[in-house]
Amino acid sequence: MKTVSVFGATGSIGQNTIDLIKNDLQSFDVVALTGGRNVAQLAKDAIDLRADIAVIDDVSCYGDLKDLLAGSGVEAACGSDAIVEAAKRPCDWVMSAIVGAAGLAPGWAALEQGKTLALANKESLVTAGPILLAQATQHNATILPVDSEHSAVFQALIGEDIATVERIIITASGGAFRDWPLADLPKASLAQASSHPNWDMGQRITIDSASMFNKAMELIETKEFFGVRPDQIETIIHPESLIHALVGFNDGALMAHVGPHDMRHAIGFALNWPERKKLPVERLDLAKIGSLTFKAPESARYPALKIARDVMDEGGLMGAAFTAAKEHALDGFIAGDIGFMDMAPVVAETLNTMTSRDGLKNVKMTLDTVNETDTLARIRAGEAIKTLR
Repeated sequence: MKTVSVFGATGSIGQNTIDLIKNDLQSFDVVALTGGRNVAQLAKDAIDLRADIAVIDDVSCYGDLKDLLAGSGVEAACGSDAIVEAAKRPCDWVMSAIVGAAGLAPGWAALEQGKTLALANKESLVTAGPILLAQATQHNATILPVDSEHSAVFQALIGEDIATVERIIITASGGAFRDWPLADLPKASLAQASSHPNWDMGQRITIDSASMFNKAMELIETKEFFGVRPDQIETIIHPESLIHALVGFNDGALMAHVGPHDMRHAIGFALNWPERKKLPVERLDLAKIGSLTFKAPESARYPALKIARDVMDEGGLMGAAFTAAKEHALDGFIAGDIGFMDMAPVVAETLNTMTSRDGLKNVKMTLDTVNETDTLARIRAGEAIKTLR
């Protein structure tokens, strides 16, 4: 039986992970579940799965969690430190699905225990890719990608030599505004940006899909995880979201990963790896689908992609600054402080300021400097937002 923990259990990735665990209870023993503020869902899942511990990040919810878990045998805890401590508990496999830079610390702690880390937290590799991979190597731990695109690349590379890879093509749905007139994008509302045409995801990642900031993050992730050059990584709009990625080899062949737009596929692959087990996902009817379409992303519609290219070219702590600035800009859009098309200028201005004023290039990457860069970038992004009000 495999012992597992799920960090970010109440989010969409976490809930899909729990769905798969419940579908195969005889194979898994749950150690820890963590959540942000959805205390009712966290308590229910912890009791259903007989977890050892449930941790809620929001300390104001701790009393409610204790009450809901009373008599269940599940330990209750709260706060970010308790989440990191839970990541240090012995187990075989950890799902890292906490959204944002907050996911880095528990993932880092899990790797220290020599565990298999299923990485759905994009920010970990974007902010600290080189030292995170070194941490895994040092502790003989394994990192498995859970983003559907990177899982697709990982699967396409099984049995292949990375030296024979010419290019990696990451597909994108194009998000909620892929067919909107460009002139209408500055007027896009929060509700419109929060509705995805294909995937059922949380609000923040759905908005990131509309702006393609999620794809910008995935470009950087691809570089870090697979060790390829930025010029080997491409993005293409694929509205059907059935091809998740393609790998091009030196003989001209393209290896495509095709599957339904259901995150349980990538999660299930990581959960059962190195085995491939039957999953409760749709089987595609290719005749019914009929055709697949592709188009190049427009730079004016998706300026985040150019910013990601700049971040990859600069390297170092630029990824940490990019992630923090993106999160702060997204907060600004959700709060109504800036418009949809203001997010990219806020991020670009933050990076320019930190490069010219804060000497970002000359700082060595450590966990501390990543966290310091995160804090400073949020301050600089706040300054950039004020100039747009």
